[in-house]
Amino acid sequence: MGRLVVLAYSGGLDTSAIVPWLRERYGARVVCFAADVGQGAGELDGLVEKAERSGAAGCVIEDLREEFVRDFVFPTLRAGAVYARTYLLGTAMARPVMAAHQVALAERVGAQALAHGCTGKGNDQVRFELAYAALAPDLQVIAPWREWQFKGREDLIAYVKAKRIPVQATVEKPYSTDRNVWHCSHEGGILEDPAQEAPEHIFVMTSNPLEAPDRPVTVEIGFEEGTPVSVDHVPLRPVELLETLNETAGRHGVGRADVVEDRLVGMKSRGVYETPGGTLLHAAHRELEQLVLDRRTLRLKDELALRYADLVYDGRWWTPEREALDAAVASTQKRVTGAVRLKLYKGGLAVAGRESPFALYQSSYATFGKDNVYNQKDAEGFIRLYGLSIKIGAGLATERAGAVGAAAD
Repeated sequence: MGRLVVLAYSGGLDTSAIVPWLRERYGARVVCFAADVGQGAGELDGLVEKAERSGAAGCVIEDLREEFVRDFVFPTLRAGAVYARTYLLGTAMARPVMAAHQVALAERVGAQALAHGCTGKGNDQVRFELAYAALAPDLQVIAPWREWQFKGREDLIAYVKAKRIPVQATVEKPYSTDRNVWHCSHEGGILEDPAQEAPEHIFVMTSNPLEAPDRPVTVEIGFEEGTPVSVDHVPLRPVELLETLNETAGRHGVGRADVVEDRLVGMKSRGVYETPGGTLLHAAHRELEQLVLDRRTLRLKDELALRYADLVYDGRWWTPEREALDAAVASTQKRVTGAVRLKLYKGGLAVAGRESPFALYQSSYATFGKDNVYNQKDAEGFIRLYGLSIKIGAGLATERAGAVGAAAD
């Protein structure tokens, strides 16, 4: 009997080819693992039967949606993490939870190896394998794209057809998509040319902004210690909350991003992302932080956000670094409680109000009208001390210029 391999399985072209390839190349028994992270209706239908038709000994599907949003999406949101200025990390956040449950299945069934369908050019190979290294360092890792003879999708399509394995991919439809409850990514085909506009037909979570409703809508999002807990005053669980915002933002064409990003392996790539509800959550969370955090803490938080984004993108979730960053972020979020109203209109959003019991804004100080709490003359001494180094530097520069002129005479 050959070794037992647990394969991260989606039922797409790559993993459909990997099942028979593992059997042929390694004489392996293959158990497929599929994670429901909110891919959408129909994508997981018939997956067990398809895996078995491909030659798998079995296929396990686990619903990870609530865990994904609660324990991976919301911590990344609280951190304010955004990669390449606009990418909200939808694919990157999903990989560590998927890999963790794949490892758990491998331990339950006594597998000797783990396998994935990530290419040797992409980021996901790193994300899966760093999770394996942290959670199952003794298991062998098999990455077929780094071993087999196939050069591209055309070769794979011919291979699975010869094995009589049904797949939807065709040479004429080269787009690669990855969807979960947070986002949908689109890559390949015409999108590989960054000069070309993304065709409208690829979008699945957001309406064309030009065809969105002609009247704006206002949405209020409530937070407790940086975590979203309600929409329009209605308390909601994590997945329900995100799905509610996805529907509203998507209907109004909000949440598209066209990104040329730096892959971890060293090349630039172009991806088009739809993150409707996530776009609202990030905007609302930033506004609430701006209301309740002081200037220096906000600056620190922005620095943490960049580090957290790199950590998630680069697959370093299961590390002491992430635990330390989470502790720092949690400290900044203790007073990030309140509500933010956003107005959505034809692909755009604007802040329509914000409030918090911990707001640092006080109208009695900020007003341009008459007040009895701020002595404007105090600003004179503040400016004198604040600008002292500038004044000293300018005076010394004048003295040196004068000395140089005198020496020249």
